[in-house]
Amino acid sequence: MTTTTTAVVLAGGYATRLWPLTRHRPKMFLPLGETTVIERIYAELEAIDRIDEVYVSTNERFAADFEAHLADSPYEKPRLSVEETEHEDEKLGVVGALAQLIDREGIDDDLLVIAGDNRFDFALEEFLEYFDRREGPAIAAHDVGSRERATSYGVLELDGERVVDFQEKPDEPESTLVSIGCYAFPGETLSLFGPYLEAGNDPDEPGWFVQWLQDRESTYAYVFEDAWFDIGTRESYLDAVAWALDGESRVADSATVRESTVGDGVHVLPGATLVDADVERSVVFPDATLESTTVRRSVVDEGATISGYDLDRALIGAYTRLPDER
Repeated sequence: MTTTTTAVVLAGGYATRLWPLTRHRPKMFLPLGETTVIERIYAELEAIDRIDEVYVSTNERFAADFEAHLADSPYEKPRLSVEETEHEDEKLGVVGALAQLIDREGIDDDLLVIAGDNRFDFALEEFLEYFDRREGPAIAAHDVGSRERATSYGVLELDGERVVDFQEKPDEPESTLVSIGCYAFPGETLSLFGPYLEAGNDPDEPGWFVQWLQDRESTYAYVFEDAWFDIGTRESYLDAVAWALDGESRVADSATVRESTVGDGVHVLPGATLVDADVERSVVFPDATLESTTVRRSVVDEGATISGYDLDRALIGAYTRLPDER
């Protein structure tokens, strides 16, 4: 018989690599097609019967944003669990925050942990069914096909489906199979977070805990071939947007587009205005205005006004004016 599972969505990062877009908003709220990154996760968890509770783990700085977002959402399961930090240098680390949450909320069920900035195309219910069959800790894994790319992630070595080594961001990875930030732990495993941290082990990356755990409990990898995007940089965000749009463009009905070219992988959101603009593989947020401007591989935040510029690989903050005529 399948046991009850509690889910935790990790949303406590400060996403400094995406500033200024994420200086005052959680990156999980960035638009992705017709929804956002985190809402897709909420929707899937809402539909899984075995999951009764979904904790959204965030920091004090963004707690009010998540609270307002959840109040307006149609989902009944998610509720906030707040890490007592407000700045990047106060972070407990992912493992530290997760251990604190388990203790704070009194969790003793099987636990599904998902990074809230993840966009993947496998079904979470199938991952949980795999976890049931293996009867041990399980992690979702994906072959990124490049050793250079693998250096940015936790790299796995397997014997069959069992994890026999796990290296967090190695300089010379032994494989291209990486952990994607989706884990399932049996209820009895949760008591090991405390001893792991008390022994002085790394509190930040979950991969270090997995490496420590696989020496103590058989840990398994659910390897999937579907799409996966780790939305942590401008480039990865735009890749995810293009994938969500099937490589095409999408222009909101309330956007104004005159004498402009909108290429593939472009999302123009409601209220935006494009006049004599040329836009490729970019996102233009609500109420932004582009005039006589070229935008390539960039994100222009809400209310920004840009006239007479050529932008490439840029992140333009909300209500920015270029040129600044003050």
